Amino acid sequence: MYMDNVISIDFFALRIDEPMVSLTDLLVSFLCLLFFYKMHKSPTKNLSFSYFKYYFLIMGLATLFGGLLGHAFQYMISSSWKLVGWVISMFAIMLIERGAIEHAGILLKKKYLKVLRVVNVIEFGVFLFLTFYTLDFFYVQIHSGYGLVFIVLPIEVLLLIKTRNEASRYIMAGIGFAALSALTFSLKLSPHEWMNYLAISHIWMAMATIFIYLGAVKIQDNKC
Repeated sequence: MYMDNVISIDFFALRIDEPMVSLTDLLVSFLCLLFFYKMHKSPTKNLSFSYFKYYFLIMGLATLFGGLLGHAFQYMISSSWKLVGWVISMFAIMLIERGAIEHAGILLKKKYLKVLRVVNVIEFGVFLFLTFYTLDFFYVQIHSGYGLVFIVLPIEVLLLIKTRNEASRYIMAGIGFAALSALTFSLKLSPHEWMNYLAISHIWMAMATIFIYLGAVKIQDNKC
């Protein structure tokens, strides 16, 4: 395990910090924005599909800001600018939760969906407040973990068991890769100082993005 020493390179007299961390963040951003573009071109209009589509857009922006302001050029600005990427990513998690909730409309009654929608908004508000109040990334992590593991995953597991929904298989696989990303980050598993735990966690997140997209595009075949 390597220490969190900041590695820098010079590119045409421009200093870039944490180049591999920044690059892998931008990889996730590229995939998210690409998938948003592909879904935006789709004629599908159902609500669940739309929430997943805008999840990719918002997460793409979050990881773009994260890669540039949070890592590559963080030395140029105040550390508080990291909040930009943090808060945008929290909006993204709220959207993927809502996408899963609306996806559950093929099985759950409307009254249960209403409860889940309200919980979605309250939970987002609480974690957003805690993030601003403490300026601690911990609450961003908790919000992401809660949203994916306790909202999205159970819904998709239920849909798979009850309806054999094909979209759920891919989304569940994506959540699995997201869990690997969180585990790598939490345990700081760094195989090399250039490819540290942050870069590795971003690679897992890129895999998660691919599988969530493969699931999201299959939602267009559903009634919800």
